Amino acid sequence: MSHLVALPWLMVVLLWLMALGLPAQANQPGLMETVHAFLYQQSQELGDELNIEVFPPSARLPECRYPQPFLPGNGQQQWGRISVGVRCGEQGEQVRYMQAEISVMGRYLVTTQPIAAGSRIDAHMLEFRQGDLSRLPRQTVFDPDEVIGQQTKRPLAAGTAIQRHQLRSIPLVERGQQVVLEAGGVGYLITREGKALDPGGLGELIRVRISRRTILNGVVVGQARVAVNAH
Repeated sequence: MSHLVALPWLMVVLLWLMALGLPAQANQPGLMETVHAFLYQQSQELGDELNIEVFPPSARLPECRYPQPFLPGNGQQQWGRISVGVRCGEQGEQVRYMQAEISVMGRYLVTTQPIAAGSRIDAHMLEFRQGDLSRLPRQTVFDPDEVIGQQTKRPLAAGTAIQRHQLRSIPLVERGQQVVLEAGGVGYLITREGKALDPGGLGELIRVRISRRTILNGVVVGQARVAVNAH
């Protein structure tokens, strides 16, 4: 008989315990919608089509009032599996993290033909292809201006999505080469010869020796030409 009497009380206790979790559970959809809207705003310029899935936190957490989503870190990629931070409270005194998956459909560069190592890339070697950008390697290059005129470090097969580490600037200055140093300002230009201690492509910083005791740093600006700061 005692078991029959205890059963209703057990049900009451269980229902009460379940009710304690309802505020956090009820808040979950609103929190996820806020994070979803934030990610859409951050990602809408990345491609032609977006698919965003936000995953709820695995642990039961207290209600997040006044949620303020943010993207932690500066080096995090903008698609694929990412981490999203959320500040909770009027002053953002509580911080929690959620996971999301972003798929982006858009255009990316591929090679139109096999390219040998050491080749200079021209526009006719490239074309755009449509696909899921989130499946591409992290260093994939999307702007043809960053590729055209560069030199390949290794052979590339036709249809390869080009990555930054596969390219290098074509050297305009070789190590040990005599170069012209340029320093100028408004209305004047000073030039002097020196010896390059490093090879360098356009825009790269190299060292140039102008005497036994003097070495200057300069930026490659042309064939055998290096610009230095006049100040």
